[in-house]
Amino acid sequence: MNVEDQFITSQTEEQNLLIDSLKNFIEKEIKPRVMEFDEKQIFPEEIFAKFGELGFMGILVPEKYNGSGLGYTEYAMIIEEIAKVDPAIALSVAAHNGLCTNHINLFANEKQKQKYLPKLASGKSIGAWALTEPNSGSDAAALRTKAIKSGNKYLLNGTKNFITHGSVGEICVVMAITDESKKSKGISAFIVEKGTTGFSAAKKENKLGMRASETCQLIFDNCEIPEENLIGIEGEGFSQAMKVLTGGRISIAALSTGLAEGCLQNAINYSKERKQFDKSLSEFQGIQFKLAEMATEIEAAKLLVYKAASDKDAGKSEFNSPPMAKLFASEIAEKAASNAIQIFGGYGYMKDYPVEKFYRDVKLLTIGEGTSEVNKIVIAKNLLKD
Repeated sequence: MNVEDQFITSQTEEQNLLIDSLKNFIEKEIKPRVMEFDEKQIFPEEIFAKFGELGFMGILVPEKYNGSGLGYTEYAMIIEEIAKVDPAIALSVAAHNGLCTNHINLFANEKQKQKYLPKLASGKSIGAWALTEPNSGSDAAALRTKAIKSGNKYLLNGTKNFITHGSVGEICVVMAITDESKKSKGISAFIVEKGTTGFSAAKKENKLGMRASETCQLIFDNCEIPEENLIGIEGEGFSQAMKVLTGGRISIAALSTGLAEGCLQNAINYSKERKQFDKSLSEFQGIQFKLAEMATEIEAAKLLVYKAASDKDAGKSEFNSPPMAKLFASEIAEKAASNAIQIFGGYGYMKDYPVEKFYRDVKLLTIGEGTSEVNKIVIAKNLLKD
């Protein structure tokens, strides 16, 4: 039995067709090259161009901007499916769709949407989203990049850290201070195009995992941005970013469940094939208990993920469903990766098997889009509201 057959999340016929086409693409185009992408730290632009042709680069974008016009439920399904095979590719699809593209989709004016969304939705332009800085990670409001108004333009100065698609991204949404006295209410969001004078990518990070998903430092040195590239009005950038991150937590939660499912399926397959003491590993109760716990925790995570996605699609007040889904799913994914390595034993430590890469990739999931600790703070604050 395939792992996914065990789960109770129902899908419509249209969703089944969507995922079937994605599975075929992953099997042919991604699976044979996973370790090549990882070891050479290749961002496979040709894969993302094909994703664009299939409609997976504008998942949440309305059809009038050449997007797929789908909801968060389908978005979660897509990210989950890719992550079963290559979490790094899933991470880049999530960052492009859920951060940069979605920020413009949610908060840009009509002229900005018409200019940028068709490029992003087609995959002809890769999106980046720049919030984090060297001294502002979990404390996102502590950023120091400034945007000073000068006539009909802004001058951006500062440094951004850990930016997905920092070098390959053609369109970047950047958060910067426009009024330091207002703290988080003085942060604004801007669209910055690759090639703009004063805008450059610096250090490419050499990461433990997620190595096919490019992460770079960005430098802004008197970078001139036309005032029409301001998203919304001055001072709205931080609140916009926090709303974007709410959806981002759903995507990381979906990625986590996909990675965990990949670990479980590989562990099941290996436990049936590997023999010790004249028995397959799957016949040992200790192994059976690990598999049972992994499957149960994945099922619980999926229910949290698709509740959060369903709430988002229905326009319900989100409150705790996204941070709960992200917290739980990322934590159980880390546990699933560790258990999979344990079941494989020494072979799990070798790059010949997918679980070695899952183990390296998974750690980011308890850090990105709010660490586990930050998500606990968010959940607690919502619980304690009057």
